[in-house]
Amino acid sequence: MPKKKPAGASTWVDPDDAPLLTDAFFAKAEIKDGARLIRRGRPPLPQAKRQVTLRLDPDLLERLRATGPGWQTRVNDALRAWLKKQAA
Repeated sequence: MPKKKPAGASTWVDPDDAPLLTDAFFAKAEIKDGARLIRRGRPPLPQAKRQVTLRLDPDLLERLRATGPGWQTRVNDALRAWLKKQAA
């Protein structure tokens, strides 16, 4: 019966066996400044939006989604304008 290899054992014998460093490899790499990990992407907003559950009529939801990407932002803007109008 062959002996089982220990978990995590390196399979590289020769440094020339290392995989090629492609753009995809570097795209997933962590960026560090000393010991501090630098986060990529959009920084957190000071007042982040919160997820809610809202029930809408199917025909209304269909028409909103039909306006294309960004429909939720447009709904948010419309509600904000309506609230502003109500306060006036």
